[in-house]
Amino acid sequence: MSNTGKAVVREGESTDGEFDDSVVAAVAFNADRTDPETLWLRYVTVRDDRRGEGLGPRLCRFVVERAAARGYERVRIAVNNPFAYEALYRAGFAFTGEETGIAELVLERPAHAPAERSTARYRAGLDQYRKRDLSEDERAFLERKRGEEPPALSD
Repeated sequence: MSNTGKAVVREGESTDGEFDDSVVAAVAFNADRTDPETLWLRYVTVRDDRRGEGLGPRLCRFVVERAAARGYERVRIAVNNPFAYEALYRAGFAFTGEETGIAELVLERPAHAPAERSTARYRAGLDQYRKRDLSEDERAFLERKRGEEPPALSD
């Protein structure tokens, strides 16, 4: 059995045999190499024209539910931008306070329930992004989030 996988959200039927334009969101995942109770989400992406609809958080929650059914205790993800950070908070993840060696913030949640969320920890993660070289959109987003509570969980 493979310890890697992917999940996708599709719309309609693909009309092009060479490029599948029906995929609107996707996430890859794999088991942690050293902790058999942990699943890592990787490469979450949502098609540009469908961003902001909540597809990313819903897809991640779907994978978390399947991970719980397969015996995983926790799910982790490392994110490199504030938009992904916010989306994963909506999916029940919370900042661990850890960073990877490639400037990603590590978020985690139990497989069976959303993570306990601290306003201070949420803001600390956003502050990490403020120290970086960001796009205008990212800077504007972070400014709108200054002083905010963690976002509500998505449906």
